[in-house]
Amino acid sequence: MGKNNIQMQPGLSLSQFIDKYGTEEKCEDALEKSRWPEGFRCPECGNMHHYCYRRDGLLIFQCITCRKKTSLTQGTIFHSTKLPLVKWFQAMFFITQNKNNISILELKRHLGAGYSAAWRVKHKLMQVMYEREETTKLHGRVEVDDAYLGGENPGGKAGRGSENKVPFIAAVQTNASNNPKYAVFRQVKRFSLDEVASWAKQSLVPDTVVVSDGLSCFTAVEEAGCIHHREVVGKDRKSTDMDCFDWVNTILGNLKTAISGTYHAFDFEKYGYRYLGECQYRFNRRFNLSTIFPRLVYAATHTGCRPEHFLRLAAN
Repeated sequence: MGKNNIQMQPGLSLSQFIDKYGTEEKCEDALEKSRWPEGFRCPECGNMHHYCYRRDGLLIFQCITCRKKTSLTQGTIFHSTKLPLVKWFQAMFFITQNKNNISILELKRHLGAGYSAAWRVKHKLMQVMYEREETTKLHGRVEVDDAYLGGENPGGKAGRGSENKVPFIAAVQTNASNNPKYAVFRQVKRFSLDEVASWAKQSLVPDTVVVSDGLSCFTAVEEAGCIHHREVVGKDRKSTDMDCFDWVNTILGNLKTAISGTYHAFDFEKYGYRYLGECQYRFNRRFNLSTIFPRLVYAATHTGCRPEHFLRLAAN
């Protein structure tokens, strides 16, 4: 078997990260350039003329024209943070460069922060990833499968009826060489015609060729203008033995292994969409590990503030 160039990428090494982002000043400079690539522009009047000063250690920009004051982190995912930016940048480094994600407990230890602070950092960054992936649509040939997060509760229902199982759809776009390109992992309320039709309209471009197993609800992708190829599986015809499902089975297996191996317990129903968004974000940017970090910095800068009461809300 030949070398997998994607897996063998050097990525962003720890020494490179420290060299570029190892101090608070370097992190501030990177955040300022990411937020205002052409230089500071007042959010009130749009003027670029300003001066800077510090207030309680926070970098403040004041417009000379309208006197509007704007902090470096105001209106970003770092809004009102008590943690130094260097801790946030460290968290983004671990999240983007670890192969199998990083748990909140492990992040807490790496950052030297409390568990509550690590929880907020992790969930805010996962929210950034989720929001960046909300508009992702697949096209061409796409393999889809139904899947679940979570498992059976002790004394509860087994199988698909388990109260702790959260349904989601895994979809993988392949190219002409039958290699995976992009993926979508999106939570649904149930596997029904209405839910799959809504999912397809959000996740697929019209005329996409969708390959699914015999689950009847997947016929609803045709409502989104897609072409449906149904490959019925059963006792004598397992999807794992069928070439047409190679990539969705492989990637779905890797996703479940990464989640179960990294996160031993979280509220699947409430936060599952966010963990799926993180996995999708990382997978769809795996082609260049050296740029995934600065891209996350940019996304975090332009997402907007997401306070804790927002983070505690379940998916709509």
